[in-house]
Amino acid sequence: QVQLVESGGGLVQPGGSLRLSCAASINIFEFNDMGWYRRAPGKERELVATINVGGRTNYADSVKGRFTIPRDGAKKSIYLQMNSLKPDDTAVYDCHARILARNSWGQGTQGTVPS
Repeated sequence: QVQLVESGGGLVQPGGSLRLSCAASINIFEFNDMGWYRRAPGKERELVATINVGGRTNYADSVKGRFTIPRDGAKKSIYLQMNSLKPDDTAVYDCHARILARNSWGQGTQGTVPS
């Protein structure tokens, strides 16, 4: 069974940066795609950023120009580099990975940007 372990959440002031990490238990290039989603208080889970096996990335409009999703195959990890953070970015961030129809999720990591 695939395991995804996130780390790197925390509290940061508006305008600051956070870097989240997601370490997979298998070679990340076995996944069709990987990505980050988030769950804000009172809201449904939403897509933040994805990267497919070929390296194509996709971002939510709300984070374009502020967030990036780099990866490191040797470390079996993807990251979410979050810059210019806003209070609206406060959420639990979930790492996701997919092999065909099989979805795997991490346990989530909290990112908080106070208003």
